[in-house]
Amino acid sequence: MVETSSILSLPYIQPSQAQKHVTHNEALRLLDVMVQLTVSQRTLTAPPASPVLGDRYIVGLSPTGDWAGHPRDIAMWNGTAWEFFNALQGWRAYVVD
Repeated sequence: MVETSSILSLPYIQPSQAQKHVTHNEALRLLDVMVQLTVSQRTLTAPPASPVLGDRYIVGLSPTGDWAGHPRDIAMWNGTAWEFFNALQGWRAYVVD
């Protein structure tokens, strides 16, 4: 059985799965990042010094530090670390700056 959706890679709840809330909450978290996408900036190559929970950026070319290896990815601060998401062709984002 397929474990994730084909477009957004959202996790599916599997038959007889224990702790179904974990899978469901992960899918909601991913949707929270991607739907109505708004980012602070789109050209930074290094993470900001004091990010706030939920801050999102489109990583610039030649990133450094915690963003190294993630050019053009969407970076989101989860409160303890940066998470990265690969935008699909055709996605739109509102860039605040």
